[in-house]
Amino acid sequence: MQATFYGVRGSCPCAGDRYRRIGGNTSCVLVTIEGDLPLILDLGTGLRALGDVLGAELRAAGRPLRANALLTHLHFDHILGLPFFAPLHDPGAVMEIYGPRQDGTSLQDALHAAVQPPFFPVHMTEFRGEVRFHDADATDIAIGTAKVRARSVPHRGSTLGFRVEADGAVLAYVPDHQAPVDRRTVPEGVLELCEGADLLIHDAQYTDDEFVEKSDWGHSTVAYAVRVAAQSGVKRLLLFHHDPSHADRDLERLASAARRLEDARRLTDVSVAAEGLTVDLGRT
Repeated sequence: MQATFYGVRGSCPCAGDRYRRIGGNTSCVLVTIEGDLPLILDLGTGLRALGDVLGAELRAAGRPLRANALLTHLHFDHILGLPFFAPLHDPGAVMEIYGPRQDGTSLQDALHAAVQPPFFPVHMTEFRGEVRFHDADATDIAIGTAKVRARSVPHRGSTLGFRVEADGAVLAYVPDHQAPVDRRTVPEGVLELCEGADLLIHDAQYTDDEFVEKSDWGHSTVAYAVRVAAQSGVKRLLLFHHDPSHADRDLERLASAARRLEDARRLTDVSVAAEGLTVDLGRT
């Protein structure tokens, strides 16, 4: 199992020299499992670049897209890439999207409402490919050879985190997580997702000082991400969902400080997720 990062930013995409190394696209991670269809984590603006890569492979093979996607929630930074995902505009393409049911409506109806005029020039039903939706509230499902666990995570609105088990390896994905005010306790559902994971991709949007001003904005601090990983027995932590105000230099400094935390001693590695990074979880 491999994880390749196409979008690592939170809240909104960013451009410019300050973001050149880490990247400015919003949440999108490709999980590759031998013998399985592509598994995509979130549909942020990084999905457009992923579409370019997959599109070239599909054209060379002479076949349309078949892929699965796990969607944590419906905030703009996690869905903006969907209408720009080029493989979905090819006849015969199919993408299965698993995500949280919304209050009073289905995942399908909520996303259809977002991708239509006047918010976007065409309706999702006009795509040449087909998008199929699956409400996946706290549940365990099989996707190809992978065992996928979905659990509710504290955030603004209906939000899921995911645990993917395949080839004897475990990846946990918790990109948006409202830390408690004390930044010490970890919700049971989050512990269930992260327990013993080989790799945890976790919300690390704020510094401790920023959290004081934004303690109810739905996100975690770098230090809290380290605490979640340590309490869960995680091996490797990748800091994710970087704040738009945090340039490359800021993120390097935050990661360095995170490695010096007492909780970090229980981990094998704490690093910053960056566009283009591929992590090979291998087989265990």
